Order: sequence, then structure tokens, then C-alpha cells
Amino acid sequence: MMYIAKRRPDMVLLVAVLLIAIAGIFFLYSATYDKEAGGGSIDPKVFKQAIWVGVGVVLMLLVANTDYLKIVDMAYILYLLNLLALVLLLVFGGERYGARRWLSVGPFSVQPSEFMKVIAILVLANFLGQRKDRTGSLSNFAGSIMIIIPAAFLIFIQPDLGTALVLVPILFSILLVCGERIKYLGICIGAGLLSLPVFWSLLKDYQRSRLMVFIKPDLDPLGAGYTIIQSKIAIGSGGFFGKGWLNGTQSYLKFLPERHTDFIFSVVGEEWGFLGAVILLGLYAILLARGISIMTNADDVYGKAIAAGVVTLIAFQVFVNISMTIGLMPVVGLPLPAISYGGSNTVATLIGAGLLLSVGRKAHR
Repeated sequence: MMYIAKRRPDMVLLVAVLLIAIAGIFFLYSATYDKEAGGGSIDPKVFKQAIWVGVGVVLMLLVANTDYLKIVDMAYILYLLNLLALVLLLVFGGERYGARRWLSVGPFSVQPSEFMKVIAILVLANFLGQRKDRTGSLSNFAGSIMIIIPAAFLIFIQPDLGTALVLVPILFSILLVCGERIKYLGICIGAGLLSLPVFWSLLKDYQRSRLMVFIKPDLDPLGAGYTIIQSKIAIGSGGFFGKGWLNGTQSYLKFLPERHTDFIFSVVGEEWGFLGAVILLGLYAILLARGISIMTNADDVYGKAIAAGVVTLIAFQVFVNISMTIGLMPVVGLPLPAISYGGSNTVATLIGAGLLLSVGRKAHR
């Protein structure tokens, strides 16, 4: 068995990621386009997103050219720093829409919870990799859960239900790939289902409303159900080929709220139609397929855990975001990776892709 320390980066994966990020800038331009202001007007959000994409690509390439084991060694320090940022956020963070999720850094805002998604992957890889001699033990399973609980709790009370939930599939996928016992996962899932009444009581009123309108959107058509209804209208009106770039009526007439963030896929569906949506999903599929291949070929626990975590992170967000825009899941506030407006999510996604590239470069034949 021959190991390659500096293998050429997975160019298919790299190109797919770059195309997604670049497409996101064009979709954002369309989502924020103001026809009344004329073609020469570009929303400042587009410039900010372009800067974040540039920063993310640089970081992605730096991470891709760094041995991931060196990054894993810093996992606990990064985790503690991010926990500190989440604590500071509750005291000094700017409040938007009733939530404290952003720390202001000059003209930009940083969302620590987005970076916690990636750091959680690294810290779990570190923990389980160092304890690979205890694979399948209850202590490994319980220890992994205890590591994630502080981050999930601090994110949940912001409140940010969607991001807190992302940590659960990441945890489970890494546990499975690292050889932990399925029966422990089953018990954990069962306990979670039994605790749903308690979980319901902890939700904010607006979160409960989102869950209720998922069951019956017409329950509050001008309130909590409005965005879902308008999103489905936008996607349905796009047909097979779409209305064309900058011609989405739901977008430029401003019927669709949050069209530049959580509901940007609605803009894609309306302007580019079924064909455009399939092409975008195809790029994500290529990214995920290459990620699964990298996970399969990684020969150490650390690499397998990182690849499994990143693939799950991206796949879960894509699935939930698109499902909620077409009314198949309740609105939980998860962005479309590297497409939705938001620097923190974009940079975190690109760093995750860099980790995949790094693991892929250190593989076996």
C-alpha cells in the first residue's frame, strides 16, 4: 500500500465548489436587483458577498495545502475560542429579528455559529481519532455527545434552532464512520423522540408558528405562512426553462421575503426554472460524490471523520433549505451553502471544502 503525502488536489471537487460560489454571486445580484434604480445599480450586499467568496477561496486553498492532521491538532483550541465567541455574542452581539447571532467587525458581521459547524467536525475527529482503541465503547459515544452539547446549547438560546440541529446529523455521521455502535444511536434517537414535548415547550412562539404553518400553510397566509406560499408560487411559475435572469416577478416586485438569504433557491427556480435548479443540484451532487469518495479512500480515522462531517454538513443544509422552499419541511433558517447571502456561511463552507481537498491529497492506493 503506497501513501501519497502531496497528491494533486481533486480538481473535479475544486471546480464544482468554485462554480457554486460564483453562481451564488449571480443569484444574489438577481435577488437584490432593483429595476427602478436601473441596470447600473448594484446592491452593496453583492460586493460584500464577492469579498467573502474571495476570502473563502483563499482560505480553502490554504487549508487544502495544509496537512489536515495539523489542523486537527488545533481543534480543541479552536473549539474553546468559538465557545467564547458564542458566549460573548449573548452579551455584546447585535440583535436582528429577535435573535443575537452576529458580532460586528467593522462594516462586516460575523456569525460564530456558522464556524462552529466546521470546528465541531474537527474536535470530534480529534476526540475519536485519539480514542480509536476504544472504538464502539459507550465512553466514546457519550464523550462525543458531551463535547457537542455546550455548542448546541449556546446556539439554541440565541435562538438559532436550525444551526443547532445541524450538529446532530454531523455527530451521528461521524460516530457511524468511526465505528461506533448503531444501538447507541438508536437509543439516543428514541430518547430524542420521547423528549419532543419538552422540546416543544422550549421553542419560541415564532418557531412554533413556523412548525404549525408547515402542516397547514393557509393557517396564517399573511404571517408565518406568507413566505412559504410566495416561495412555492415563485418556483412553480418558473416552469422548465424559467423566466430568465433578472425577470423573476416574485423577486423584483418584492413579494418574496428573505429572497437573498434562506429563500434564494426560490429565485433560482423562478428565473432559471427546473433546468437551472437541476444544474445547481448537479453541482452539489458532484461535490458530495467526490466527498464520499474521499471519505472512502481516507485510511485514518481523522480523515474519514472530517470527510463524513463535511459531506453531512453540506448535504443536510442543501436538503433542508430546498425542502423548506418548496414546502416539504418547516422553515428553520438554514442557508443554501455558498449560495445564500452571508459571509460566515460562505467562508465556513469553503473551509469545509478545503478540508475535503486536504484529506483527498493524503490518500492510499
